[in-house]
Amino acid sequence: MPPPAVQLAETLPPRLLRFFQRFPPPALTPNRPVKPSQIPVVASTTSSADPNAPALESATPEAPLSAPVEPELPYHNPFQPRKNYRTGKWHGPVYGLRQQADLVKVAQKYGVLDLLPYTIKKPGEKEKRRIERGLMVKGTGVGQKVKGKLWERTLKGRLDKRREAMLNMPALIQEWKQKGHGRGWKKWPK
Repeated sequence: MPPPAVQLAETLPPRLLRFFQRFPPPALTPNRPVKPSQIPVVASTTSSADPNAPALESATPEAPLSAPVEPELPYHNPFQPRKNYRTGKWHGPVYGLRQQADLVKVAQKYGVLDLLPYTIKKPGEKEKRRIERGLMVKGTGVGQKVKGKLWERTLKGRLDKRREAMLNMPALIQEWKQKGHGRGWKKWPK
């Protein structure tokens, strides 16, 4: 009886098989030595002398503990651009966004989505990035205002003027009656 990986490979469409032949997932590659960058660092929260004292050491700031540790691949991620550090030029991804979306759809259909390398086309990645980055609209941050149209910017002032005019209306009517119902009424009060 063939192993489950072989049975799974027999059911996959040729497009996915070609992708996995060219870029084998780390779960199916032979055992490689684990690099120190793949081992998560756990720091103690208290010092050894006093259990109630705060910790002086912490985990490395560039690698938070909550972030998933991506296994290092023997090849570059075919879904992301990469830089040639000798020449300084960037090379585009092997698979464009449309091809990435197609591969993700097929992999999701066959239940092998977890074997694909990281791509922004995986389900849930957009929501995760939006949660991490927040709503990137100018003026929605703390202490910021959206510019808006002229009528939107001046609306509050105009409504305040109207409210003041309505509150002063009884006095204005009384003044109008005292001045002779319009006789001697100045068009523009100073």
